[in-house]
Amino acid sequence: MLGPIRNAVDRIRPSQPPVGAALRELLASGGVQAAFQFLSAERRWIDDQHLQLCRLPAPTFFEQRRAEWMQSALSALGWTTQIDRAGNVLAQLPGTPASAPLVALTAHLDTVLAPQVPEDVRIDERQRMTGPGVADNGAGLAGLLAVARAVPAFKLFAGLDSQLLLVANVGEEGEGNLNGMRYLCRPSPLASRIRSFLVLDGPSTDRITAEALGSRRYEIVVSGPGGHSWSDFGTANPVHALSRAVTLFVDIQAPRAVSSGSGRFSFNFGVIDGGTTVNSIPASARVKVDLRSEDPALLDALAQALAQALDEALLVENEHATAGKVTARRKETGSRPWGALPASSPLLDYVRAVDSELGIRSTMDCASTDANVPLSLGLPALSTGAGGEGGGAHTTAEWYSPEGRALGLRRIILLLGLMLAEPGAR
Repeated sequence: MLGPIRNAVDRIRPSQPPVGAALRELLASGGVQAAFQFLSAERRWIDDQHLQLCRLPAPTFFEQRRAEWMQSALSALGWTTQIDRAGNVLAQLPGTPASAPLVALTAHLDTVLAPQVPEDVRIDERQRMTGPGVADNGAGLAGLLAVARAVPAFKLFAGLDSQLLLVANVGEEGEGNLNGMRYLCRPSPLASRIRSFLVLDGPSTDRITAEALGSRRYEIVVSGPGGHSWSDFGTANPVHALSRAVTLFVDIQAPRAVSSGSGRFSFNFGVIDGGTTVNSIPASARVKVDLRSEDPALLDALAQALAQALDEALLVENEHATAGKVTARRKETGSRPWGALPASSPLLDYVRAVDSELGIRSTMDCASTDANVPLSLGLPALSTGAGGEGGGAHTTAEWYSPEGRALGLRRIILLLGLMLAEPGAR
């Protein structure tokens, strides 16, 4: 059905006119126009799927129930499905050639917070969906299902060399460390066939992630002998040492590191705990740290600054102590790689042309998403929202409104059409 656009896409390079020609061919397709109308008319079905999947808890490392639900839903829509060794749900259309190059449309299954009971995810008086994960990434998963229903129903993208691979992947949030996407891009049997990625993450269509924000995460545990707050006063105290390390990093070491680099950065001490009672010297204290930067060299400098702050804090605490010593263990719990699309990438032309056609005002940004992994490997990848509006991500007040979802879905269909028709190796 979309064969004619292949000739136009054959000529695509960074110039806009050939992309525009391919896009016009795509828009002229009766199947695409019918799919647009269908996706608008089936808003209630999409909303219902969205609500159902979000009521299934899927905290990172515990995505299995939601994965099984997604596999069943995709199978019911006519796709051949499987759950791979990492826990990712994979779906291809029946008859997809075993050697065909693939374009992956992905959305992560896991959420930072999870509903305790199904009623924690509900429709409020403003007709917004509220509850953990409804925007991040309920919106992306609902978009994946909407595309999964439209593609076989209207025989979209038939006759092209590349085939569509749908992926609902695990391990995007927090300490999941992008494990689902790492598996898909490396040891997965499909890895060598995937030529490009379109990642659906959240609802927002006004930002396109074409540069992957690098991050490094650590857990630091400081240990000591412990004791009684009165009779053992002066014993080396892990909480005191850890508190000093945080202060040294924030006030001294981090500013030094930043002065030697460039680009945006952030650091966050997100979890801190230790001790047992108010009148006991703690035997241990723990903190979890998140470091991020657009500049890989600056990220390395921040990691080194953290190590220096910890070493200095231990030294000071032990020098002041009248008994015992504190020691520390610093463990890297996650590392998200940096990467970026080159300015000449056809993917950038595709999204600019589609957004211009649909009247979407979008900007390119740098963020941490599943696209980090393919971008770090030199594979073409973009991450964007699936449409609608949302807010309060990663909080109990998270919300999603489906207003504008149809526009986001049209954009996904058009981007996929251009990506699937692009010739050549990845």
